[in-house]
Amino acid sequence: MSGKSRAVLIGTSTYSDAGLPDIPQVGPGLTELSRVFTELGLVESATTVLDEPSIGALGRGLTQAMAGADDLLLVYYIGHGLVGRAHDLYLGMHDSEPGSPEFGSLSYNALRDRVLDSPATIKVVILDCCFSGRAFGTAMSAPVDELVIDGTYVLTSAPPNRVSLVLPDEPHTAFTGRLLRLLDGGIPGAGEYVTIDDVYRHLLVTMRGEGLPLPQKRSGSTADRLRIRNRATMDTADDLRDRVAAVVVRARDTTWASVVDDLADLHSRQIRLLHGEHPDVLRTFASLLFARAAAGDPAKSGELLRELILTQGAVVGFDHPDLLRTVFYTAICLGESDNGTEAIARLRTLAPMQRSYLGYEHEDTCRTQHALARYLARTGEYVEASALLEELGAIRERTLDPASPTLAVTRRDIDVVGRAVRGG
Repeated sequence: MSGKSRAVLIGTSTYSDAGLPDIPQVGPGLTELSRVFTELGLVESATTVLDEPSIGALGRGLTQAMAGADDLLLVYYIGHGLVGRAHDLYLGMHDSEPGSPEFGSLSYNALRDRVLDSPATIKVVILDCCFSGRAFGTAMSAPVDELVIDGTYVLTSAPPNRVSLVLPDEPHTAFTGRLLRLLDGGIPGAGEYVTIDDVYRHLLVTMRGEGLPLPQKRSGSTADRLRIRNRATMDTADDLRDRVAAVVVRARDTTWASVVDDLADLHSRQIRLLHGEHPDVLRTFASLLFARAAAGDPAKSGELLRELILTQGAVVGFDHPDLLRTVFYTAICLGESDNGTEAIARLRTLAPMQRSYLGYEHEDTCRTQHALARYLARTGEYVEASALLEELGAIRERTLDPASPTLAVTRRDIDVVGRAVRGG
């Protein structure tokens, strides 16, 4: 966008009235919205106003945050929505009273007037408004028909006669969470840019498919043509998978500790594009934990890797190469945490599984055999370690380039352990 663009993200997560349940998902939602709006280049800056207790201070903060927006102004609210006696909408604040929202709540009409004062060419207002608690979540409501501002795009989380939910065990409200997932994942095949109306239509399909309340929208002028970068053309699952694989190769050629930041970034991107238990995400997380272990915390990484084994096994199966590699990472973390006995036990169990499923000459199988020999040598079991290394050396002589650094390390270890066996 050629001019200045601003986002103002408002939310209330805690309430003094027992009739308005706290919404802990509000803060994380605002944080993620700030990230995605700026990452996609939709706005140049985002101001977050969370749990502001004073309406006066909130008004002054909004005025300051909106200043300078001459291209796009985006205002987003997450919290309880309250309906006054005249059926007008109030946005919940900490001291809002459900029976008297006129006191202690932000009038939507006041917010609308403040937005109308902005010189921004395009104005977008998004309301994710909650009202009261329910057995399976927090009920949310927001009337739509009176919210329209001329020349703006207004999007709400539910129609006036329905509620939308904060679902159990989800990190965000149902509406905001699915909007974030859509923006982070993008719309495949839609080109480099999509419009805000494209986003609305896909969000509508998603929420209808999940049996959730349907979002509503109203637009004036050409605001519905607002362009948003399509994340699907920025990151793809295949591209991220290839990039992770390249980083792992680099880690093996250099040091694992040097790739922690790269793996953390790629892992975050995969989570946003896919989901937490996607095989690609789990594979990258295992590598990230191993890199963190190399950077100085093998014990903690080992604990997390043990937990990951159960999750990964349920997703891909306990004979999958990804799972077997995670077991290898776990064993190394144990060995580097002065728990060599358990490391040896895990590697002894892992080695025949890899030979069976991957073959004797697979590099993962060879790495396990090499690690097992090294830990055996550390404990003085030189004869067995030497036999494993001799066998490994023969395999790597056949399969690796003569100039391979891995082959050179294998030859060195054969020599060192062989001298120990001979007493020299």
